[in-house]
Amino acid sequence: MGYVLILAEKPSQAQAYAESFGKYTKKDGYITLSASNEFVITWGYGHLIELAPPETYKKEWKKWSMKELPIIPENFRFKVGSGKAKQFTVVKKLLKEADEIIIATDSDREGENIARSIIHQAKAENKIIKRLWINSLETEEIQKGFARLRDGKEFYSSYIEAQTRQVSDWLVGINLSRFYTLSLQAKGINEGVFSVGRVQTPTLYMIYQRQKEIEQFVPQPFFELHAEVTAEKGVFQAKYHKKFPSKKELLDVIQKHGLSAHNSGKITDVETKRISQPSPLLFSLSDLQSLINKKYKISPSDTLKHVQSLYEAKLLSYPRSDCRHITGSEFAYLLEKRKDYEQLLNYKIEQPNTSKRKRYVDDSKVQEHYAIIPTKKIPAQKQLDKLSAIQKQIYYTVLKRTLAMFETNYVYDETKVTVDIKQLDFVSKGKVVLEDGWRKLEYASTKKTSKDDQVVLPPLKKDEPVETELKTSKGMTTPPKFYTEGTLITAMKTCGKELDNAEEKEILKETEGIGTEATRANVLETLKHQQYIDVKKNTVTVTAKGEILCEAVENTLLSSPEMTAKWETYLKKIKSEEGTQKAFLANIEQFIQHTLTSAVETLNTHDWSDKATEGKTDREPIGICPKCRQTIIDKGKIYGCTGYSKGCGFLIPKKFVGKTLSPATVRKLLEQGETQVLKGFKKKSGHLFSAALMINEKQELAFKPFDKKETS
Repeated sequence: MGYVLILAEKPSQAQAYAESFGKYTKKDGYITLSASNEFVITWGYGHLIELAPPETYKKEWKKWSMKELPIIPENFRFKVGSGKAKQFTVVKKLLKEADEIIIATDSDREGENIARSIIHQAKAENKIIKRLWINSLETEEIQKGFARLRDGKEFYSSYIEAQTRQVSDWLVGINLSRFYTLSLQAKGINEGVFSVGRVQTPTLYMIYQRQKEIEQFVPQPFFELHAEVTAEKGVFQAKYHKKFPSKKELLDVIQKHGLSAHNSGKITDVETKRISQPSPLLFSLSDLQSLINKKYKISPSDTLKHVQSLYEAKLLSYPRSDCRHITGSEFAYLLEKRKDYEQLLNYKIEQPNTSKRKRYVDDSKVQEHYAIIPTKKIPAQKQLDKLSAIQKQIYYTVLKRTLAMFETNYVYDETKVTVDIKQLDFVSKGKVVLEDGWRKLEYASTKKTSKDDQVVLPPLKKDEPVETELKTSKGMTTPPKFYTEGTLITAMKTCGKELDNAEEKEILKETEGIGTEATRANVLETLKHQQYIDVKKNTVTVTAKGEILCEAVENTLLSSPEMTAKWETYLKKIKSEEGTQKAFLANIEQFIQHTLTSAVETLNTHDWSDKATEGKTDREPIGICPKCRQTIIDKGKIYGCTGYSKGCGFLIPKKFVGKTLSPATVRKLLEQGETQVLKGFKKKSGHLFSAALMINEKQELAFKPFDKKETS
């Protein structure tokens, strides 16, 4: 008799499912539920299946050669990922024997791609397929999800969308990385591989453009006119609205209006507006990443990892959400648990607003996932103590933002005063806070209050005579700011459009931007890994290698964030079945063909003499490449082979499993094929261990099998 197979994305997720059912038994690569033989749970390790390399199609495609470009297979092949064959064998057998499959990978397009790729590779697509779609790994939510499984067909288009993105990225990466690497090497630039990507390269170019603006910025002086105004009940400062580019122009205005150091004037207008400001919208992933980066200087990638761990700890809802709203169902449980959340923060909402406001609760705006919010689970002090400092900060940040929805509005009076001094209008603005409202949550556990933002004006009346003392000041214009990783996430989302206030600019939400909510942080990590950008003190700058690539792609579509955004828009159409994979890939192939021809002109018209590195000897050879017998040199974050242009991909990372490998260690490794036992490797748990390294049969860096005799 067959069974129902639950396919999870990774072991921890499978464990959460098993625990929600009660008793279970762990086997090698799967779990059986003790209460019933009808259900079996298994898992992948993320992407068990990946696209096959070029040489799978044609052996000539292994070597990096201009004459072989473009590399465009007629049909794309997939293979089991390196080191994952054992688990795939287990999953394949279980899939074949099952009567029904429940896809229970992450509830997003990438999770769908992971599961469907495994099912396709195992040739098990003819089975009944259902979908578990949940936003939390709490036991109650898991069980609710299994009780209301959805038809797998509903999500098939998400798989096609994700697969299309995967294939198009492979095509662009394989073809244009080879093209630009070989072209630049021909110009004498020997900086290793120039990795090019559909999303990463336009993002890099956006950072490069900002950096160029800053480098080319010439500060310009400006002059301003101020007045210290003495009224019947107090003194305040006012300013003339115009900035003058030269002191002469400022003095001309002073002379024209007959102004002196001391002048009589009159208040011509006193306008007071009462502003009642509701709390900010709930968190999407990118909003949370940007704020955490701004407050704690944590990278978007690390923020995502921590939010994911809080999701797996059943404390936060699904992390990769681009939504800032919740449905009535979530609102109901948040309302029910409100006092428990308050207790966690040692905070009390005196006048809770319990109405279901559309600003936060809108079923129509929740598509796949709702905003990131706390789950129903209230952590005990013991669980909180186990969290790292930044995990706590992130959890409390989400908790405060969610609770703010129930707080009163932040209310203040904003006053604008206009003073006429010899027919010139000078303006002053004041702000008086009446109610801190939700901002009290922002300042919980700090000494600050929103009253610190106050600018109090004295009581003033229209037509009131005043005495004024004029002053002038000189300032200099300032360049744009460098991107931080947080502002980059926002810039990617809006295609580089400036946002003064994310909420006021909410109309830009229709712009798909560069990448997706789930991939943007990874794009930044890729740019770091490729040594295209540096991040120091939270400031992002482009490296010399990054500048070379940006100059090479200038005036091509690879430098256009808008083009990438249009691609993302079309990819979403594939999901809604308004677009097709065939049409999108045809467009990508056309783009590659066009770039291979048109980019030659840019490369040929540019003078690369100052960038050429061919023949330079400032990098000392580390050893001989075991793969092609050419030279291994220090390339920054890796020790790489100078024979890359001839198809050799051998490299040794400088940091391997948490340990930095010195040139001396790598030299010995290359000479002898192995090292002595080294200390300082670090497991994911943080525990340190010792091991020897070796170059294995596949000519890859690996740990040498442990031998007690060697270390006794």
